[in-house]
Amino acid sequence: MIKRLDDFSGRIRIIGILLFFIAGVLIYRLFDLQIVNSDYYREKAERQYTASQIKSPIANRGIIYFREKDGKIVSAAVIKEGYKLVINPGVLKNSEDIYDKISAIIPVDRDDFLKRAKKENDIYEEIAHYLDPDKAKAINKLAIEGVNVVPEQWRFYPGGNLASHILGFVGYQNNDRVGQYGIEKSYEDYLRETGELSTGNSFAESFLGLSRELFLNNLEDKKEVILTIEPSVQGYLEKALEKVVVQYSAEGAGGIILDPKTGKILAMAAKPDFDPNFYNKIEKPALFLNPLVSNRFEMGSVMKPLTISSALDNGSITSQSTYYDNGYLVIDNMRIENYEVKVRGKVDIQTVLEQSLNTGAVFAMRQLGKENFRNYMSDFGLGEKTNIELPDEINGDIKSLNSPREIEYATASYGHGIAVTPLGFAAAFSALANGGFLVQPYIVEKAENKPIIKRQVIKNETSEEITRMLVKVVDKALLGGTVKMAHYSIAAKTGTAMMPFENQKGYSDDYLHTFIGYAPAFDAKFLIFLYLKKPQGVQYASHSLTPPFMDITKFLLNYYTIAPDR
Repeated sequence: MIKRLDDFSGRIRIIGILLFFIAGVLIYRLFDLQIVNSDYYREKAERQYTASQIKSPIANRGIIYFREKDGKIVSAAVIKEGYKLVINPGVLKNSEDIYDKISAIIPVDRDDFLKRAKKENDIYEEIAHYLDPDKAKAINKLAIEGVNVVPEQWRFYPGGNLASHILGFVGYQNNDRVGQYGIEKSYEDYLRETGELSTGNSFAESFLGLSRELFLNNLEDKKEVILTIEPSVQGYLEKALEKVVVQYSAEGAGGIILDPKTGKILAMAAKPDFDPNFYNKIEKPALFLNPLVSNRFEMGSVMKPLTISSALDNGSITSQSTYYDNGYLVIDNMRIENYEVKVRGKVDIQTVLEQSLNTGAVFAMRQLGKENFRNYMSDFGLGEKTNIELPDEINGDIKSLNSPREIEYATASYGHGIAVTPLGFAAAFSALANGGFLVQPYIVEKAENKPIIKRQVIKNETSEEITRMLVKVVDKALLGGTVKMAHYSIAAKTGTAMMPFENQKGYSDDYLHTFIGYAPAFDAKFLIFLYLKKPQGVQYASHSLTPPFMDITKFLLNYYTIAPDR
């Protein structure tokens, strides 16, 4: 009897020890789960079992629109809904056979599929995205265990490459989708909503065959951004730029079309560009930057009208003022030449513009004086940002005008030694077209689209005088006067500038061609600025950029049914 009790007590002790051991293991496991590796297991659990309410900012992201000339809005960036194909490798059987069945419906990379299907310790792998309802339904009909399609949403740009540098894109940043570049970046906080994507249990729905319903809450309150970009004008500009880049094997090109009176931007484009729907295929991220606001250029002879208008405004010269042209100047032991080094003798200011004489621009600067010249260039905004609603804008660089050396001012008078963004230069030149005001450009519509006038740079009468002079440039000198329009006046100037080396001092053998003008000249409805970077087989901007400028001008006059002015 005593022996039986001893045996029983022994068993009790063994059982107690076992229970104590098991309890210890459980306690350790709980400690590991909740304390030591809580973040790891929480993340894993969230992948397996998504709570019924999950945040999905992309699903409720605001829409971006273009504005057509008749007032209608056109989608530029929207949210598109479709399906993604997901698998549970842990329950898949016969992966080769499953691949054959799926690939008969949608294109799937075989090696990638089989690699993912072999991850037996994983329960969730994404195989394909952006499936339409028909493809999703066909895959569901296969009724394969561990294979399912679930709804997804993504940013979609209906125009493809259209206005890509303006729009930017929504991309991944630390597993979150955020606006990168363009309006998507600058309006990220506004466009990004905290609206909720209501779903059921995604793990159960994907792999237990339960039905799934999708509800997007609060979509009726989705934010929107309406751009001033007119899509037809934008498209026309982009085609013109693409054509001239191909024609002259250029490294790139850019253009801006805006209303010089208000600063409203109708079109802005650069080539090469990209399709924001497939931004991940771009190998060089620098392509995403908008060169019209993020790059500076030495503009060349298109600067001469700013120099001459400043001297006219100051009273230092008149359009009839003359100087003696030897074809070159020597300043601070440096030689400045005209494009044709020949003696012209007595030359007036109108001829300086028509023949684009560097010596004449220097004469105007000298009459104005270095300090006054620096002040006018600063007032034109050449050293500041325009404050456009686009990200990554840089300011112009006119620091060389702080130098006491006259050569810095001399070269700046005809567009060398100071560098400006294309948009900054277009804004400055607009003052010649609008009565003398520096107006802030804008690309996003506001409740009240009143022009933001920063300051008056030149007098109204100066604006009219320089405009008359630039009309004569087009009517008499541009390609020998062959592009003069019978019923419309156009004020314009070309520029051909040597491009400085990027990593050393001095100038290369490459050129930047520029063209800027406005029409109708004395009541300008639009200003056009074009540039062509490193063109091949053409020497002057008058030959490379006059055709696209005139094509765009004629298109705009017709598209907006602008009345003739002469």
